[in-house]
Amino acid sequence: MDFKQIQELVKMINKSNISELSIEQDKFKITIKQKDNEVQQVITVPAAMAPVQAVAAVTPAAAPATAASAAAPAAPAKADNLVTIKSPMIGTFYRSAGPDKAPFVNVGDEVTSGKVVCIIEAMKLFNEIESEVSGKIVKVLVDDASPVEYDQPLFLVEP
Repeated sequence: MDFKQIQELVKMINKSNISELSIEQDKFKITIKQKDNEVQQVITVPAAMAPVQAVAAVTPAAAPATAASAAAPAAPAKADNLVTIKSPMIGTFYRSAGPDKAPFVNVGDEVTSGKVVCIIEAMKLFNEIESEVSGKIVKVLVDDASPVEYDQPLFLVEP
């Protein structure tokens, strides 16, 4: 199993109601556990393992765990029609081009597809993140100058 496959597994676990997944393959074993919107990975490489075996435990009556649903409990009825703008990379999230500049977008602002909504700094490169949807910004999910991870929700947009 390569790193990309492990990343894809973590993403799929994060978006589902699966609470634990174990995969054993040749001399490789990985266990991915999800607890309260956190994903933990345990990877071991013992001397001898059984052929491929996967076990998945589903949490009872659990909704899919997303940061968007955890961050917006006040509007559960409206959450169905909201679109999430997610981080395309790991880095530091900035709402504006500089400390003395106005934010690219605020709650209530209308955005169009292709409009810059924030900047993510990764390895001293400042990457402009553009909206892929048109609509109104309903919520900013990340604080300015805080670290973000790949695929982390940044904004909620009402189309």
